[in-house]
Amino acid sequence: MAKVTHSQKSCTVNPLKMSQPIGSALAFMGLKNCMPLFHGSQGCTSFGLVLFVRHFKEAIPLQTTAMSEVATVLGGLENVEQAIITIANRQKPAIIGISSTGVTETKGDDVDGYLKLIREKHPELDHIKLVYVSTPDFKDAFQDGWAKTVTRMVEQLVEPVPADAARDPAKVNLLPGAHVTPGDLDELRDLIEAFGLEPVILPDLSGSLDGHVPDDFTPTTIGGISLEEIAGMGHSRHTIAVGEQMRPAAEAMEKKTGVPYTLFDRLTGLEANDEFITLLAGLSGRPVPNKIKRQRSQLVDAMLDGHFHFGGKRIAIGAEPDLLWTLSGWFREMGAEVAAAVTTTQSPLLERIATDEVLLGDLEDLEKRAAGCDLLVTHSHGRQAAERLAIPFYRIGIPMFDRLGAAHQTIVGYRGTRDLIFEIGNMFIASGHEPTPETWSLPEETGHVGEKALAAH
Repeated sequence: MAKVTHSQKSCTVNPLKMSQPIGSALAFMGLKNCMPLFHGSQGCTSFGLVLFVRHFKEAIPLQTTAMSEVATVLGGLENVEQAIITIANRQKPAIIGISSTGVTETKGDDVDGYLKLIREKHPELDHIKLVYVSTPDFKDAFQDGWAKTVTRMVEQLVEPVPADAARDPAKVNLLPGAHVTPGDLDELRDLIEAFGLEPVILPDLSGSLDGHVPDDFTPTTIGGISLEEIAGMGHSRHTIAVGEQMRPAAEAMEKKTGVPYTLFDRLTGLEANDEFITLLAGLSGRPVPNKIKRQRSQLVDAMLDGHFHFGGKRIAIGAEPDLLWTLSGWFREMGAEVAAAVTTTQSPLLERIATDEVLLGDLEDLEKRAAGCDLLVTHSHGRQAAERLAIPFYRIGIPMFDRLGAAHQTIVGYRGTRDLIFEIGNMFIASGHEPTPETWSLPEETGHVGEKALAAH
């Protein structure tokens, strides 16, 4: 339904987009005892490090091969080798996740070849997994880097299983997209476990970046899914993927292990969650628990209460494609209109969004299109635009550095959708024009009570 267009500007003014290596590094942070490593300059790593620290407000493990101008020209074999040896000796990780950057991709470093030479030269590193992902930041965007990394994890770390192998009837694989927060993962885990199923989440940010206090200091990731759990994912009975970006990873899992998959393009909204709960009931063979029925009833009531405030509202959204699809579909179900939609990269979902145009652009483009809207929705870099437009601003996505609790923002499941209705509905209510003594006075000329107040509305 939507026409997908590209911004024709010569440069990005107020960036909405984040690069592939950042998304790739975040995916590696969902693995237990992992050290993400950028093959690039120190500046590339510093940018990602600062961004994640400000968003999660936690210590972030991220290392660099520290490529200089000379090393970039001559090739990065020595830098990659020294970085891996240093990390192995000092941090002692179980896995090192290597993501390329624009500078090394422009040079054309053959990192797969480097790793083969390093393996032959250093057999003492055999106990450490090395996973490399090509993520040049001059193309694609954040969710692409995440998706490529998860797909590579499946290809390299999941053990192949014959199609007729015995499956564990209780285990279900869960492949979340980059837009699924640690709080979302906790909610999905609760829903899956309510049916007696055991979720195996790849990657699992709810174990590493959910804001808990660890018992001891560790220089690597402090939680997440272990390598042993990843290797055994081929014995699960089913795979659930969340977000269109995870389709390649789910297909790779099915091709390698024979585990069938179901993809949900979103899990925010009544109908989407009805389908999700129906799948869980079918997989488990159990009836829907009463507490989930209660949550559904609460969501229906919240929709009834909220639609008065959402109906006819014009919304401007700037987000990665899967998050844009999730929010735009949910706003439309609540009776609002998506009047402006700006995103970062291509996706088959963009043309299906119920709006006239989806622009691949920046936040300046979004601000121009948001004039006359009732709500601006994007990450924290959109706050100045909302102030200039004098409209409410709902923060979502990465980075969210000017608010606490970004990791626990939850919009999936019946409860997450219910709370999202309340949060944004209350913003609409608060932005309404409350009567004041000046607008609710007795007009001298007519004496009609509240005439000015009605005019103000």
